[in-house]
Amino acid sequence: MAISEGTDAPDGPDAEDPVDEAAAGWVVRLASSDATEADRAAFDAWLAADPVHAASYAEMEALWRRLGHLPEPLPGPSPEARTRRIPKGPAGLAAILVLGATLADQSGLADRWRADLWSRTGEVAHATLADGSRVDLNTGTALALRFTGTERRVQLLRGEAVFDVAREPGRPFIVEGGGLEVRALGTVFVVRADGAGRPVGVAEGRVEVTAAGRQLRVSAGEAIAREDGAVPTIVKADVGRATAWRDGRLVVSGERLSDVLAEFARYRRGRIVLLDARAGERRVTGAFDLRNTDDALAAVASALGLRVTHVTPLLVLVGSPL
Repeated sequence: MAISEGTDAPDGPDAEDPVDEAAAGWVVRLASSDATEADRAAFDAWLAADPVHAASYAEMEALWRRLGHLPEPLPGPSPEARTRRIPKGPAGLAAILVLGATLADQSGLADRWRADLWSRTGEVAHATLADGSRVDLNTGTALALRFTGTERRVQLLRGEAVFDVAREPGRPFIVEGGGLEVRALGTVFVVRADGAGRPVGVAEGRVEVTAAGRQLRVSAGEAIAREDGAVPTIVKADVGRATAWRDGRLVVSGERLSDVLAEFARYRRGRIVLLDARAGERRVTGAFDLRNTDDALAAVASALGLRVTHVTPLLVLVGSPL
């Protein structure tokens, strides 16, 4: 896996703990049916490198088992090594909600093992590929590169990315993601693989999208709309606004609060829980700094008269109007 040059990663309480992140990755990897002896040997070496690794692994394994995802014990540290415990009270609730949600999404951690390029939560990463094409990775994105002498194929395993494709006649550039196949026709375009209503948008040039057995040609200023499983269609779109995350901003106009909070949640560790479904239907317009989602939440709450409660740095509750 590789992190590219030029990243904007969060600091402070929302930043990832690299030891816990690695431990969670080992739990998932060793639970996988395709785990190899080489994987186990690498795990043993990582485990022996620092006593903190054993404690973190034991905590993650215990939580994974507690959530019902490990029917059989995994190889790893003995019970005596389990020196760190999940705390009780609100902090413990936050830990279970946050780590449980993270670990329950096995594909997220597994995708990092498969990826050639990836970005962390809250990070925007940039890379130049071997053919000269440039790619911007949004938060929590993973890409696998499959370049051959006849084609340049990219698998968008998760997340969202903008591709600025270098022209190379005779070797097409193809992105697979979210059940779609996107073939570049000399272009700058965005693909999102998390089930979003607009999974493809074009900023420059054209792309050919294969979706649900249909082939659609999408030009600059257009996007693919795919709402609630409906047949994909081409719609007009402000692709610049949709990709403002490259500058660390979220720009919305009349979007539902629930959707805006879901976007904020993509850029931070932990969870944002909306306690009032009716409030979630209220509309939000504005531009927000994704590098500080606490301030963004405060601005939305102030505008709509909502209560925001930070239970822990990893759990935020958005309540009813005051």
